[in-house]
Amino acid sequence: MIKVGIIGFAHGHVFSFGGEWIAHPEYGVELVGGWDRDAARSADGCKKLGIRSFETLDELLAEVSAVAVTSETSLHADYVEKAADAKKDIILYKPMALHMDEADRIVEAVRRNGVKFTMGWQSRTDPQNIRMKEIIQDGSLGKVCHYRRRHGLATHLWEGFENTWHTAPAFNRDIFADDSAHPIDMMQWMFGMPETVSCEMTTMVNPRVPNDNGVALFKYADGMIAEISCGFTTSASEITTEIYLTGGSIQQYYGDATSTALPRPEGQPGLKWFKNGDPDWTESGIPSPKAHSERLKAQALPFARYLRGESGPVCTAEEGRDSLRLVLACYLSAREGKRVSVWDERIRKI
Repeated sequence: MIKVGIIGFAHGHVFSFGGEWIAHPEYGVELVGGWDRDAARSADGCKKLGIRSFETLDELLAEVSAVAVTSETSLHADYVEKAADAKKDIILYKPMALHMDEADRIVEAVRRNGVKFTMGWQSRTDPQNIRMKEIIQDGSLGKVCHYRRRHGLATHLWEGFENTWHTAPAFNRDIFADDSAHPIDMMQWMFGMPETVSCEMTTMVNPRVPNDNGVALFKYADGMIAEISCGFTTSASEITTEIYLTGGSIQQYYGDATSTALPRPEGQPGLKWFKNGDPDWTESGIPSPKAHSERLKAQALPFARYLRGESGPVCTAEEGRDSLRLVLACYLSAREGKRVSVWDERIRKI
């Protein structure tokens, strides 16, 4: 059994995949306990999972061979460095960091110590997303011309959200930085790094939740345009991914939290594609989760397989750093009011 500890309970997704480890001992992971800088939050989080709450991080590290870091984003680099220097394998939840220098520290700590490391992204483990990537890569629908991913949350309806760590610049910058990271990383996973980005952000509802809406247009070397549309004041939605290719198109429904929670027309497939010349759409046969929490729980097995050495990482440290670069490039573009290179050195100062 791989003995795993939790560092920080700020990010609630840990209760989904952590709970699956406990429910499925056949995954080969023993969730030993957890620690949080906030003692009360540590006690509460550990109580929910039925595990031991450690008084110090050093005590936790002494008892485990791997950790899941699910703390506030600004603390990621410190915790990863400490865990890596203690030769512990690491699962780091998204986004990687607030700044590029913090991401550099994480990459260096992993390389220096030779530990296993993976970022946690449910987008990369979702079966429908994996199928879309396969179709793109096998070329059966031709060349991708336009990719669009809509990603939403209804944070304007979440009572007290403005008072959480998610909206505090010292811990998490803002909601765009935190959650646009999902679709931007998914884009990078599917297509690699683009060349430029043009982005607009705005605050539509609560000034204490800045940048609650944003749209980024990325352009690739071959001319493909990727549109990442993030609305964190989204009350209802259905379609999440649209991919337009020279030989057809791909459409995905119910791919984010907002859409998954909605009632669905009977028979509506979650993922389908149309190939030029075919008489009708092809349905993937891959069901959409009945609740978004199912996607979060489904990460438990890929994480376990990686820690056991049976598969590669969900996302390497270098890929995580590249995704952070793309998110920060959006801020540079919005600040400058124009298209910028994703390799612009000013990104390091964002």
